[in-house]
Amino acid sequence: MTTDWKRTLADLVPRLIEGLSRCGDCPVAARADKGLCLSGQQAVHDVLRRLIAALFPGCHETQPVAPDGLERHLNERLASVAEDLSCQIAHALEREARGGAAVDAEACARRADAAVARLLDALPEVQRVLHMDIEAGYEGDPAARSTMEVVMSYPGFFAIAVHRIAHILYGEGVPLIPRVMSEHAHSLTGIDIHPGAAIGPAFFIDHGTGVVIGETAVIGARVKLYQGVTLGALSFPKDEQGRLIKGIKRHPNVGDDVIIYAGATILGGDTTIGRHSVIGGNVWLTHSVPPHSTVYNRQPRPVIRNSAGTKAAAGSAAPAPCAERVPGVQDTASAAPPGGGQPAR
Repeated sequence: MTTDWKRTLADLVPRLIEGLSRCGDCPVAARADKGLCLSGQQAVHDVLRRLIAALFPGCHETQPVAPDGLERHLNERLASVAEDLSCQIAHALEREARGGAAVDAEACARRADAAVARLLDALPEVQRVLHMDIEAGYEGDPAARSTMEVVMSYPGFFAIAVHRIAHILYGEGVPLIPRVMSEHAHSLTGIDIHPGAAIGPAFFIDHGTGVVIGETAVIGARVKLYQGVTLGALSFPKDEQGRLIKGIKRHPNVGDDVIIYAGATILGGDTTIGRHSVIGGNVWLTHSVPPHSTVYNRQPRPVIRNSAGTKAAAGSAAPAPCAERVPGVQDTASAAPPGGGQPAR
């Protein structure tokens, strides 16, 4: 006797396959039509995991790595990563090319191999810069007990480690794969860094959740961000057909040694935050500020009621003025004082 779900499957599966064939972007449909097949999302995630584990053996592994077997371990791991990643990139390049002339699979494979070779060559420098990021996290967080704690548990460090790998592939013109990597970090950490963003060394994101860094953002050295910071676009120009114009500078520049506290929003491709500046919590900023600026909103004046129903405004003194009037700074009474109002650790 045939069960109900078996009868349902017999009817359902052909309908699903028919639906895939109508989807021009579906890798399965592409395979049936032109012999193309993308590696799956999970395969990219797995390669990313193995790459980070190669940079920090043992810390991001499922088990310790014996020192006397480290060289063999890394040789085997990186060889397998290179082979798998090259195949994934080749498939992504083939998919990108299928809208034009006939796909040259050999040319795509050569480009993929070159991109992987560039990434492997860059890994020692990536590792060196990540060590600076680790030190920045340890020195910048009084709750950090060790650099190992930063490496193994801090979401901000994981997000920037993924970014430094994805950014190299993005710079090599690899389609799709860098964004899959960055959105994997986004889904795990709540930190959204586009792989196109240029980020200097000794970068630290404290807490992390809700941070957004756009594609054309440029961030200098020794910059510290807190949760909820947005480095975003002010507007999205459109062409004559009403379509978004892509590939233009849309996101801010942040100079060296800048601190941006929780909830601050900085927008626009023409906006530059000068070096050694401090941007207070919840500031809304759409214009540049010079070096050594301190930008913050007016001190809030909460109303406190006691159990007898008596009302008093906290802080009878006049609100502190901004250190400097800067065009584009939202002047409200809803934000943190200069220190950013960070939670106690």
